[in-house]
Amino acid sequence: MKIIIAPDSFKESLSALEAANAIEEGFSAVIPDAEYIKLPMADGGEGTVQSLVDATNGKIIEKVVTGPLGLPVQGFFGLLGNGKTAVIEMSAASGIHHVPLDKRNPLLTTTYGTGELIVEALNFGAKEIIMGLGGSATNDGGAGMAQALGAKLLNNQKEQISFGGAALSDLKTIDISQVDSRLSNVQFIVACDVDNPLTGENGASAIFGPQKGATQEMVNRLDKSLLHFANIIKKELHKNVDRVPGAGAAGGMGAGMLAFFNAELKRGVDIVTQTLKLETHLDGADLVITGEGKIDGQTIFGKTPIGVAKLAKKKGIPVIGVAGYIEDKNRRVREEGIDALFSIVPGATSLEDAMTNAYQYLKDCSENIARVIDMFKK
Repeated sequence: MKIIIAPDSFKESLSALEAANAIEEGFSAVIPDAEYIKLPMADGGEGTVQSLVDATNGKIIEKVVTGPLGLPVQGFFGLLGNGKTAVIEMSAASGIHHVPLDKRNPLLTTTYGTGELIVEALNFGAKEIIMGLGGSATNDGGAGMAQALGAKLLNNQKEQISFGGAALSDLKTIDISQVDSRLSNVQFIVACDVDNPLTGENGASAIFGPQKGATQEMVNRLDKSLLHFANIIKKELHKNVDRVPGAGAAGGMGAGMLAFFNAELKRGVDIVTQTLKLETHLDGADLVITGEGKIDGQTIFGKTPIGVAKLAKKKGIPVIGVAGYIEDKNRRVREEGIDALFSIVPGATSLEDAMTNAYQYLKDCSENIARVIDMFKK
């Protein structure tokens, strides 16, 4: 019997690898002779670096970089086991968690540190870079990132514009002649799970700006600045990024990746499943087990369990989902390919207990599922 174990992390309690280990431990206590393939998963957001590093026997590289406010922060990226693919979560350098609540101001915050992580990945020989968008404190369209890589974003005085979304309005010309030459040999794949354009009522500033501390007046100013940025990009780089779905992700970082790197925007879970070659591993499998901390109405919108289930269903493989919490209205999840759902929590308990004992609960739940399967094997 071949069993694929492909869970996401159980947020704040188990990493994806720990969850996979708990599931395997529970199953193997009942079905010890099965072939278990563990593939720690993610959907492109927080935890993607760790999951892909764990799944490929890669390593985490730490680097002090420029944070959103221009102050040093501890950043990191993952170098996968092939030694050629780097995985970066932009929030590691430019995330909102680096900015105290009373200092959040997307007029000023920068993605410069994300660019520094890209430089460090190049230093380690990366030929492919997977960039996870989300959780940013920024609204600069990736301008700071481009500056860190050698791009000159010049004002009327032919000086580099300042950091932050507001400074984009000062932009006159873009000079990419001194951009790091190693970038020409690197493929960029961007995990982007939103369809927002760069500007307008559904753009980066209007939809995500308030989460980063923007008032309505600031939103209007930021939107005009990003539109100006897009117009300069079109004029100088001959790329029209404003209305591209996903360009508005992470304060316009999607647009920046398209403008400066010829990047490809893809759903995060699709990137992870392709990187880990999940579809290949599914060949000959009898069962797939996936899961995450919470399975609810949002799960169908690009979350890991559905991404895994869809690939399994293409091959006619049954899928079991496990979670710490399962929303009552989960019919849509089943329609998308998960055949059965199990909550790992054994009964009424506190959130603290559920988080603290998540490994044991997941192991016990997995063992019980295996016992049911084993009954029908006999």
